[in-house]
Amino acid sequence: MRPARLNSLFTPVRTLKGVGPRIEGLLDKLLAPKVPGPKGVSGHARLIDLLWHVPVGLVDRMHAPSIAESPLGQIVTLTVRVAEHRPGGPRKGRRAPYRILVEDETSTIDLVYFKADQRYLERLLPLDESRVISGRLESYDGRLQMTHPDHVAPVEGGAGIPEIEPVYPLTAGLSNTSLRKAIDGALKALPDLPEWTDAAFVAKNEWSSFSDSVKDLHTPRSEDDFLPTNPARERLAYDELLANQLALAVLRQSLKRRAGRSIAAPGRLRKAIVDALPFALTGAQARSLREIDADMADPLHMLRLLQGDVGSGKTIVALLAMATAVEAGHQAALMAPTELLARQHYETISRFAAPASLRVRLLTGRERGKERLAILEALKAHEIDILIGTHALFQEAIAFQDLGLTVIDEQHRFGVHQRLALQAKGLGAGAELLVMTATPIPRTLLLTSYGDLDVSRLDEKPPGRKPVLTRTVSLERLDEVVDGIDRAVEGGAQVYWVCPLVGESEVLDLAAAEERYAHLRERLGGQVGLVHGQLTGKEKDTVMAQFAAGDLAVLVSTTVIEVGVDVPNASVMVIEHAERFGLAQLHQLRGRVGRGAAQSSCLLLYKQPLGELARERLNVMRSTEDGFVIAEEDLRLRGGGEVLGTRQSGLPAFRIAQLPDHQDLLAAARDEARLCLSRMPRLEGEHGERLRLLLYLFERDDAVKLMRAG
Repeated sequence: MRPARLNSLFTPVRTLKGVGPRIEGLLDKLLAPKVPGPKGVSGHARLIDLLWHVPVGLVDRMHAPSIAESPLGQIVTLTVRVAEHRPGGPRKGRRAPYRILVEDETSTIDLVYFKADQRYLERLLPLDESRVISGRLESYDGRLQMTHPDHVAPVEGGAGIPEIEPVYPLTAGLSNTSLRKAIDGALKALPDLPEWTDAAFVAKNEWSSFSDSVKDLHTPRSEDDFLPTNPARERLAYDELLANQLALAVLRQSLKRRAGRSIAAPGRLRKAIVDALPFALTGAQARSLREIDADMADPLHMLRLLQGDVGSGKTIVALLAMATAVEAGHQAALMAPTELLARQHYETISRFAAPASLRVRLLTGRERGKERLAILEALKAHEIDILIGTHALFQEAIAFQDLGLTVIDEQHRFGVHQRLALQAKGLGAGAELLVMTATPIPRTLLLTSYGDLDVSRLDEKPPGRKPVLTRTVSLERLDEVVDGIDRAVEGGAQVYWVCPLVGESEVLDLAAAEERYAHLRERLGGQVGLVHGQLTGKEKDTVMAQFAAGDLAVLVSTTVIEVGVDVPNASVMVIEHAERFGLAQLHQLRGRVGRGAAQSSCLLLYKQPLGELARERLNVMRSTEDGFVIAEEDLRLRGGGEVLGTRQSGLPAFRIAQLPDHQDLLAAARDEARLCLSRMPRLEGEHGERLRLLLYLFERDDAVKLMRAG
């Protein structure tokens, strides 16, 4: 149960004075959190959502000239007398605007209202009385006017007009004034809360209390107040990061406490696999295996992330870890996010596992009927050592006889909550967990999204890999590029041609891919294939198999080939409209080439003129192949919410904290979270109660539930 003192903040906005059904609907549209469901349906906006809706600018209303001295196009605050009301009569089938003539000693001006309520305006601006008005001054038909003034107030007494007014992101139909009134109501409901952060740390940073910081956030006085270094923003960012780090630490503590098992083996199966490999393991692979072995041998639960750059050999490390589990008498499972990637893993692992006589099977949505039943029975009878499939594989009642190790690939597509749900399904009592990603993750995001996991890092390429030559080419030279592809194909090369990411529309992406496919077939004939997300699994496999066998020289594709596709003979990657892709995605796509003996190249085709951000991204791609450097640059250029390509569900969406700007605060929050849990494992006592308040305030309720569940 949420502490009673926070209940007022989680009530719907309709409880505020002045928020009727129309304003409530607009606030719901603007602020309501998405509730889980097939279409991510919006819930209702609450007072807490208003408090976290921060201003993005301010309006200075201190300029108070006479009418005659007022500059056009600027916001002015005028003291005027109401001289005349002119209700708008019918005009060409629609109602003319309502005009109110106001004056001062120097001139006159019209106040213009559309769809006006006459009685309301007569009360707001009574004849012969003085009022202060504020808004943007315009000229229409040779006359000065102000359309729908932002503020109208009595000259003396009353609320008056703010000298500096914060400006918020809005939605159609909602005015800044209406939103500001609702936010003022939410601020009044803000309770006094006890301090949960170390007092010395708060004093050292010269921070105010939580409540005062929230109020300061909504009353900016200058542009400096919008900087990440503003004390109120820093204080609230730290609170949010502390809630995040506490929740992850509680999750980690809870999972580590669960019954693990000690899995160790002499290494006979591993030796059989390694001896047959056509390459030697890199130092990074050997180091990562030592870390994984130590975790598996420890009776505590293993929770490890294997982070490898493109082509760094994660799959072999995962196979060797699974071989240890099998030799120790257990089964292993590998889950991939797509069927294409699951099949790719199956082919690679089956080939490398053959010298150790490991029994490897694949289970996806495509295996049905008797074939599926036979696999399930063999699994239950321990006649399968390693089962490979998609995540859907574990959403069913699939029974292993003794699952010792679960490997999850491309975990960045799934968040902490999915990871928690997976553990809760108990895939075999105390199964060890190894998570893999080919997307290098910056250190800051590792802390915020993977703080519950230990990390092994593959930061070396296998020996003999040549760098991929990367060039940027304007789309105006498309014909030259196609001529070059024609020559490369004649010389025996195979080519990926990735089509532009048009937007969130698969239909548009597909249209772009089909158009390029038709164009290249016209030039190169039947040796061009097409693969995209709307093909069935079987159709995709057929085209990919033709490309892998060398029957197709050019594969036109949408980003469906971003991860896991491995055709060593492919040596040219063309990315059309590269300026539309994120850095991480460009890096993943480039990683599809450079896997064989031939010198590989990547052409980034861009459309002029290039924006500043796009130019920086393409320059980074030209200057380095190091995925970890690229990931840090991606974070710097795009910010934490957008890193790893398009926004990923697994990354926490912070409402105040900004990464990487607040990464120093993140490190401090992690240290404080660990210290607190070492002293109060169940957040007991008075200080623990205060930290629980913080978790509820930032809606990290899952952590509290985990502690209660023990």
